[in-house]
Amino acid sequence: MEYKDYYKILGVDRDADDATIKRAYRKLARKYHPDVSNEDDAAEKFREANEAYEVLKDPEKRAAYDQLGRGGSARQDSGGGFQPPPGWDSNFEFRGGGYTGADAGDFSDFFESLFGRGGFRAAGGRGPGASAGGSMRGQDQTARIALDLEDAFQGGQKMISLRVPETDEHGRVVNRERTVRVNIPKGVRAGQQLRLTGQGMPGLGGGEAGDLYLEIEFRPHPLFRLDDRNLMLELPVAPWEAALGATVKTPTPAGPVDLKIPARSNSGRRLRLKGRGMPGKTPGDLIATLKIVLPEHLDDETRALYERLARESNFNPRKKLGG
Repeated sequence: MEYKDYYKILGVDRDADDATIKRAYRKLARKYHPDVSNEDDAAEKFREANEAYEVLKDPEKRAAYDQLGRGGSARQDSGGGFQPPPGWDSNFEFRGGGYTGADAGDFSDFFESLFGRGGFRAAGGRGPGASAGGSMRGQDQTARIALDLEDAFQGGQKMISLRVPETDEHGRVVNRERTVRVNIPKGVRAGQQLRLTGQGMPGLGGGEAGDLYLEIEFRPHPLFRLDDRNLMLELPVAPWEAALGATVKTPTPAGPVDLKIPARSNSGRRLRLKGRGMPGKTPGDLIATLKIVLPEHLDDETRALYERLARESNFNPRKKLGG
């Protein structure tokens, strides 16, 4: 998947205001509209211009897109293509999802990798609606927030700062920051939405405010990896601990515990600590995968012990390979 430079497609600078962007789009639309253009690639150029305008005309989409940085800093996958970096849109606050222009089928894989097939993630509640007396309910808003795994394990209140993209008097996108208090349930899952009633867009004519939906994601953890409600841990052990057995201190989000390593354990062996994973109606487990680790430096005494073992042991780890 190729990174798309929407500013380059429209031929405008990155600090261009709304009026400049609109003029550039209209010029390209007139030039490449399939009904009037005879150029071979007119349909593709027209589609690209529509997609670029869909992003850059919207303060929220534009601010999120700008968060990726200029084309040279866009992340590439192993095949040399574009891949959005983890958490690229965290803490951006968006109005309810949905396209405002071109047909959904006209958007590229690049666009969908950033904004999904609905433009932005659609809010889980209602949009604006008129009610008696001419009042109108405010629009729901969404934001994706990144939590530490410990936040979900412990639960509790947390203050979250959100960036709200707006257009200033010069037509340029600026970010306003606001802070909300969030109750994090114990064991909240990635992808789960938390609803903050009345924290969305204000209503009109005395109408009630919309709601704010916070979609949860987790920051990478230095020790643990989530697998549903289970916590996966790679646990280093010394060769003699794996061979003879041992009891070792093992980290958990609630604090270290003693874990018994059975004798003759190989690298890759998985040991389960029941109920030590993420909280829930049925708590997850902590699964420790053993990794035998050699000392980084061998002193003379340790080296002598290994040399004696090499001389006297008849163990052949490659016997099944015919070695």
